[in-house]
Amino acid sequence: MIEVYKAKGELEAQVIKGMLASYGIPCLFQSHAASSVHTFAIDGMGEVRILVSEDKADEAKRLIRVDDDV
Repeated sequence: MIEVYKAKGELEAQVIKGMLASYGIPCLFQSHAASSVHTFAIDGMGEVRILVSEDKADEAKRLIRVDDDV
C-alpha cells in the first residue's frame, strides 16, 4: 500500500475515500490517534493517511489532485 494523500482529519478522509470508491479504487486509512479524541489536526495529530494499492496509486493521486483544484 502506498500513501496518496494526508487528510487533515477523519471527515476529509471520508470524502476522499468516497470519491476514490466511486472510481473503483479501494483505500485504507492510517492514523496515530483515535478520531474521537482528535477531531481536528494540530501538528498532524488528527491527520489521516490515505493508502491505496501500488497499481492504483497514480490514478488515485491524479483524481485527488483534480478534485483539490476544483
